[in-house]
Amino acid sequence: MGHTSLEKLIQLQKKASNIRNICILAHVDHGKTTLADCLVASNGIISTRLAGKLRYLDSREDEQIRGITMKSSAISLHYASGDSEYLINLIDSPGHVDFSSEVSTAVRLCDGAIVVVDAVEGVCPQTQAVLRQAWLENIRPVLVINKIDRLIVELKLSPQEAYTHLQKILEQVNAVTGTLFTSKVLEERAVKEAEEQEEVQDGGGGGGGEGEQVYDWSSGLEETDDSHLYFSPDQGNVVFASAIDSWGFSVRQFAQIYYQKMGIRSELLQKTLWGDFYLNTKAKKVMKGAQSKGKKPLFVQLVLDNIWSLYDAVVTRRDKEKVEKMVASLGIKLLARDLRHSDPKVLLSAICSQWLPLSHAVLSMVCEKLPSPCEMSAERVEKLMSVGTRRFDSLPEKTQQLKQAFLECASGESAPVIVFVSKMFAVDSKDLPQNKQRPLTQEEIAQRRETARQRHAERQATNQSAENSESANSNTDVTALCAETEALSVKPPADEEEKEHFIAFARVYSGVVRRGQKVFVLGPKYDPALGLRTLPEGCSAADAVPSVPHLSCCTLDRLYLLMGRELEDLEQVPAGNVLGIGGLEDFILKSATVSTSPACPPFTPLNFEATPIVRVAIEPKHPSEMPKLVSGMRLLNQADPCVEVLIQESGEHVLVTAGEVHLQRCLDDLRERFAKIKITASKPIIPFRETIIRPPKVDMVNEDLGRQQKVAVIHQAKDEQCKLPEGVQLDSSGLVTLTTPNKMATVGVRAIPLPEEVTRLLETNTELIRIMEQFSLFAREGKTLQISQKTLEEIQDFKSKLEGHLHGHKWRNAVDRIWAFGPRRCGPNILLNNVDEYRRPSVWQCLEKDKPETLTLRDLDNSIVSGFQLATLSGPMCEEPLMGVCFSVESWEMKFPSLLNQQDSVEEDSVSQQVLDIKNDRSVSELEEPNEAGSSQSRRRGESADCYGPFSGQLIAAVKESCRYAFQAKPQRLMAAMYTCEIMATAEVLGRVYAVLSKREGRVLNEEMKEGTDMFIIRAVLPVAESFGFADEMRKRTSGLASPQLVFSHWEVISSDPFWVPTTEEEYLHFGEKADSANQALKYMNAVRKRKGLYVEEKIVEHAEKQRTLSKNK
Repeated sequence: MGHTSLEKLIQLQKKASNIRNICILAHVDHGKTTLADCLVASNGIISTRLAGKLRYLDSREDEQIRGITMKSSAISLHYASGDSEYLINLIDSPGHVDFSSEVSTAVRLCDGAIVVVDAVEGVCPQTQAVLRQAWLENIRPVLVINKIDRLIVELKLSPQEAYTHLQKILEQVNAVTGTLFTSKVLEERAVKEAEEQEEVQDGGGGGGGEGEQVYDWSSGLEETDDSHLYFSPDQGNVVFASAIDSWGFSVRQFAQIYYQKMGIRSELLQKTLWGDFYLNTKAKKVMKGAQSKGKKPLFVQLVLDNIWSLYDAVVTRRDKEKVEKMVASLGIKLLARDLRHSDPKVLLSAICSQWLPLSHAVLSMVCEKLPSPCEMSAERVEKLMSVGTRRFDSLPEKTQQLKQAFLECASGESAPVIVFVSKMFAVDSKDLPQNKQRPLTQEEIAQRRETARQRHAERQATNQSAENSESANSNTDVTALCAETEALSVKPPADEEEKEHFIAFARVYSGVVRRGQKVFVLGPKYDPALGLRTLPEGCSAADAVPSVPHLSCCTLDRLYLLMGRELEDLEQVPAGNVLGIGGLEDFILKSATVSTSPACPPFTPLNFEATPIVRVAIEPKHPSEMPKLVSGMRLLNQADPCVEVLIQESGEHVLVTAGEVHLQRCLDDLRERFAKIKITASKPIIPFRETIIRPPKVDMVNEDLGRQQKVAVIHQAKDEQCKLPEGVQLDSSGLVTLTTPNKMATVGVRAIPLPEEVTRLLETNTELIRIMEQFSLFAREGKTLQISQKTLEEIQDFKSKLEGHLHGHKWRNAVDRIWAFGPRRCGPNILLNNVDEYRRPSVWQCLEKDKPETLTLRDLDNSIVSGFQLATLSGPMCEEPLMGVCFSVESWEMKFPSLLNQQDSVEEDSVSQQVLDIKNDRSVSELEEPNEAGSSQSRRRGESADCYGPFSGQLIAAVKESCRYAFQAKPQRLMAAMYTCEIMATAEVLGRVYAVLSKREGRVLNEEMKEGTDMFIIRAVLPVAESFGFADEMRKRTSGLASPQLVFSHWEVISSDPFWVPTTEEEYLHFGEKADSANQALKYMNAVRKRKGLYVEEKIVEHAEKQRTLSKNK
């Protein structure tokens, strides 16, 4: 197919039913970009010979050097099938785990996905991740099993062995899909049964439901049809390919070939070519039971044998006669230079690209099997529109009516414009279409030639007359004129190049987007109900509208067609298309919803698989260039969907990225593109967490802690008691009692380690805790927060799980007595209310339908919570956040009764808790004045409060300190962030892989061999602190035969005690000052303390020895 004109693509954009928005998803190095090259070459954009070598959609220099895709890029392709013509908006996405956020941005804009799997490596970790992302976004996938040539050339499998191997890969992929489907069905069934039980409040009915749920768990799975979900060649949703050799086929293609040759119906062949069928040559029938009868399956006999014999003739034996026969029988015309070429792969590619063109196989499958924008499911629309805790039913009526525009993919004049921007990407100004040099037409060339001739003639005439008189003056005039022209032509581009342009990567879901159109930009927290109430009826973005929170108006300056490395200007884009929008950089940071209707809700946020964990502090090499760095980091933050930019309390500018490769790319972008200055990056700032554990049973050298040691520990605790400052008391059970400096309040706090399951539960339910906290805040202000039924059920489930994990005598009624979560009011630590006779409103208020009694907050309740938040935000070991700690407030005594009756100060307290300024002191003194106006006692009290600062501040500090002392009274441990590490390696380098892992404190979880290959999959956990340079070292040590994939997994307690000091000879041998084995926890803790400028107890001279000189002293 020749090159498709821009006019043709614009014409195709108008027919939504013939548009396919698809992305290519796969694990790293499984051949996505090579496959994309073959599809791009089918449109004549690049040469078919360069497909796979050029990697056209990898437009960045570092992508070409590393050989991996780092950003998702789109291109529009034209495909004709029979009478129908299709527009295919193809998005190529990265496979490296560090750039999985780019996959999320691509998946949101698509209706279907091509999942590519390497025929040798099979299903890899990132394959599972992309299948899950596609499932979460409700998009339909098709499968391409790539690199089948490796089965022939590398593994040297026979066709029969290759068939068995391909069957196993299909089973693996379908197993992942099946798991996702099962979890969805069981979840839906549980919700349905919960609703039925609410309707039938009968006891017997409830019991029957429970019995059914326990014993007949699979009934929902049997009723639900899942046949369309799985990949099967006979359904036409699988293509077998070798993108590097430019061939690929579906079963249907071979069915049509053999229908013409053998006369067997193509429908029958399509069903039987894949499976346990064989051809009975005598009866001329296709029969079942190939395996049991020892016959060749049809797929091996009719398909694989032919491909294997072609590779054998062309690549292995280089048999010219056989090749010529094959070419003649296939009816293919080859160029003489291809036949003469020294590289057999060139000849192979020339034959295969004509016999089994890959682009035809893939694009025909995409057009037949993947949905158009008009076929978007109602379930996906509702999911996109239901942001946060809101259910679709609870949205305003006008908002619900927009669902129809989504489903119809309406492009009419009256249809509301709805666009979702998934990311912003930076473009050099020279790459924008308006700044590019336009190719001249023939008329313009002729006109310019004529003008040049006239000028030449005039110049000659001027020169002849100037010979006689005033030659000097004319020369000066010409020079001045040239200088002026030069100044005019050079200056504007120089100014233009300075500015970085951002283009929004977007898709139109409804309406027609026009250049210069005014639209609303909806922030993620925009509430359509509030917008409809505030804005006048029927208002548009062009009108002067009153200000609404999280709503702004902007103009769509330019619209672009995304063509890989190129951009083309467009005037308008109808619904169902992917496009680029210019001029939104001042209104959108990373992603947003754009609409002409204020009733449109913001879309649900993107699902990011990778968590940003690697942080570095950045500073310019020359301090005067700090403003450039700040603006550069702001641009980088906008250009990358995953990166986070922070300014820490210390004033450091911190960059948070998903991994090492991602970090390197961000630093390169800052240096060369956004800041354009020399920068220095610190060593990675590794996050740790601080926790406490139950008293250990063995010491550091794995010896049982006997009675004597325990007695010694008690004596040690008593010695520590002597070191505590005045006003702090610590008893043997770990209870810390602390009095405020003005002696008006005493707080007793005990620290208890939380079970591991509870910590994990709190960590995974951060969003629910945040919603509960928001509800409580609204309740205190006398407002109500609407929460969907689904969220309430999730909170109830969360509460029951907490109760299940917190069992035993010491945790009795603990869940109902939770005072707060921390840090930041939603973290994995708990504050318990064990104060006698103080009942406060529960954190579970949202679950209490009827309010039997109104409980009031005690004065300065917020100060206790604020002290707890500060204590959990930075622990005593190295000022890192706490994790898995429960602080139980056992006593809280206030010495003056007058403050207890003042209810108004609660509101003032909540203000003081947020800003922590001196206002609260003023409010307390104002409240005291009317009660005890002339009392000298109150004056004394006021003086004491003034002397030590505001009373609420004293209480905050007292709670914070008591929490820290209670924490230190227990065995303290450091928690390290851990990566899960998946390594694929061959048997010969297995030992080296283990050596690198053990050197970096890694722990192997399991190791399994991939069936049919010599590859091993090793799963291990590795501390983030030890991961820097790990991938490079692994590649160097194994000569590139093993490469790890690192994904942040969890936090793990480091077993060694950082404060432990060796006492016995054996302990000194293991952990002494000159020993090989260092205390890992102490090493990490001291490194963090040094970085933060805290005191570190270490010797300056470690191994002092007498200086030796060559000559003797005289």
